[in-house]
Amino acid sequence: MQSSAVPELAHTHARPIHWLATATAVAGVVAFSSVLQPGAATAASPAAPETKSAPAPLTPPDPGAVTYPVDCGTVKTVVKKRAFGDLDGDGRPETVAVVHCDSPMGTPPDGVYVLTRDADGGRPRIVATLLDPEDGSTVTDFAVRAGAVTATLLGYSSADVPRCCPDEKSDVKWRWQNGSFVRSTPAGARSV
Repeated sequence: MQSSAVPELAHTHARPIHWLATATAVAGVVAFSSVLQPGAATAASPAAPETKSAPAPLTPPDPGAVTYPVDCGTVKTVVKKRAFGDLDGDGRPETVAVVHCDSPMGTPPDGVYVLTRDADGGRPRIVATLLDPEDGSTVTDFAVRAGAVTATLLGYSSADVPRCCPDEKSDVKWRWQNGSFVRSTPAGARSV
């Protein structure tokens, strides 16, 4: 016979009295728990901490929702280029639109307009004319960067120059300063 390192204990042998005691204890726990039932469950979730929603993203004004001060006769006005940015530092983006008449022939001159919305996000409106179509220029290399509008203007030295072939080129920059847009020539810019 082999001896065990642990002496045999009396309670390790299951006898009917042990089973009866265990069954009585389990029945008591079940009966007691049925008396102490929690309240009825509800579908309501606990109150969450109050959070503030983030403000809606600011969208720049739609250049297609504006009537431009361009006389196109029987043809419509076309937005040739557009760019967006906060030009006046108020935290709301402006739209800069390059617009001309949808002429079937020739090279129609461009106008450059700055659009904004009121603080309440109302309809877009023109707040500045940077280039009037009456100047006769067309716009290339147009962009809004670092709060400034830059463009290359192609123009004509005289009325004798054919409208197909501009003979003047200048780089310009407009920046909001002291309540208005100021036009300048960027450093390093050259005219032809």
